[in-house]
Amino acid sequence: MSDLFSDLSMRDRTARNRVMVSPMCQYSCPEQDGLATEWHRQHLESRAVGGAGIVMTEATAVRPDGRISTHDLGLWSDAHVDALEPITEFCEEYGALSGVQLAHAGHKGSKRPPWDDSVPVGPNGDGWVAPSPSADAYPWREGDDERSDDADVKHVETMSTTDVEALVDDFVAAAERADDAGFDVVEVHAAHGYLLHEFLSPVTNRREDRYGGSFEARTRVVREVCTAVRDAFPGEKPVFVRFSATDWLPDRDSWTVDDCAALAADLATDGVVDLVDVSAGGLHPDQQLPDAGPNYQVPYAERVREAVDGKALVGAVGGITTAEQADALVRNDRADLAIVGRQHLRDPYFAVHAAETLDREDAVEWPRQYRRAV
Repeated sequence: MSDLFSDLSMRDRTARNRVMVSPMCQYSCPEQDGLATEWHRQHLESRAVGGAGIVMTEATAVRPDGRISTHDLGLWSDAHVDALEPITEFCEEYGALSGVQLAHAGHKGSKRPPWDDSVPVGPNGDGWVAPSPSADAYPWREGDDERSDDADVKHVETMSTTDVEALVDDFVAAAERADDAGFDVVEVHAAHGYLLHEFLSPVTNRREDRYGGSFEARTRVVREVCTAVRDAFPGEKPVFVRFSATDWLPDRDSWTVDDCAALAADLATDGVVDLVDVSAGGLHPDQQLPDAGPNYQVPYAERVREAVDGKALVGAVGGITTAEQADALVRNDRADLAIVGRQHLRDPYFAVHAAETLDREDAVEWPRQYRRAV
């Protein structure tokens, strides 16, 4: 029986345990150049010291207009490789696999950071026109027009078919740079209402070309991106994909758990992805959130795990805050990996604390510099 502190092998990489640091945006590139800073290094490296098996970066934009905010991390140039490489080297030294989440924000991009109320920023300021599958489907928040830094300009535009095809190349280039930077894992971000999720959902995809309409057409660009990334990233290193399993919009035609399970099964069967990271929501302000208690998203991971039928691993997210809870997910075959987000913000040493709680100090140790305290 696997437990939280059993190894997790993926191709020729092995994570020392089943704990992953969830991608969490830091909005902390002060020069608005997408380059990792000392903050990013401290944030990610401390979780490696804290015992996590996999340390994943925040959503990292594959091109400048792929950022969520003007201060987000990027991987669209060799300068970004140089800025990220010290993080991967540190993770390797301290026993954690390093991962980078490759992303494009789509029509949710070009905003101020959350502590500046995520105010939209247009090209007359220091923002950009955000690309979208269907600009007419963009769900503006009430008052966004008035609060925008430059409300009199266009903020969102529909991508042409050629634009969509070029997006695949952007993800490929970022995956190649991820390898150059030394990352063990790349994850394709197709969740939380960002660009690839916008293509998947009929709520935000109203296209009439080969990237819109049927399930097969709406999922086409995600299949193309994942396949191209798999081909570009070294064969000995794993590729993950993150999905929102549902839009939480039961009152309209939307992306559902069954849709997610079907796409995940196809990608797993074709050997394109090694792990499916199952989250939910984020597409539309009308979403009907469930009660966000412990494990509230785990049933989605279970449904996807059933669908992939052992052809890919599955990670679960959502309200995972305790060692016992994370361990039970693995022991009870609900998921292969516990993806822990906000608890890692509260406790960078979640994994070593979990090892103590579960009497598994043999599996991961405090760094020798800190042992006098424990």
